[in-house]
Amino acid sequence: MALMHLTIIPLGTGSPSMGEYVADIQKALEKSGRPYTLTDMGTTVEGPSKELLALAAQLSEMPFSKGVHRVVTQISLDDRRDKGVELGDKIASVADRLKHDNKG
Repeated sequence: MALMHLTIIPLGTGSPSMGEYVADIQKALEKSGRPYTLTDMGTTVEGPSKELLALAAQLSEMPFSKGVHRVVTQISLDDRRDKGVELGDKIASVADRLKHDNKG
């Protein structure tokens, strides 16, 4: 499995707020059935890399349907194939290391 961090930024909306667009994208992610986590700076989604990239393309189109003329989409894809990776694994690994460090 891969993890994709995605930030979609509609430009020229007349407002600094992006909440409406983020909510629409979250609804689409919910319908996709892919595990995801919303953060303050974007969304992380879990799945096969090919499917994640197709999903990113679909989600990037959404602001255009609301009349936006320009959208910047930032994608980071972590595709690890030597072992399974799921949402939260990296956070748990760091927390475990910190826990061990505090014992010593």
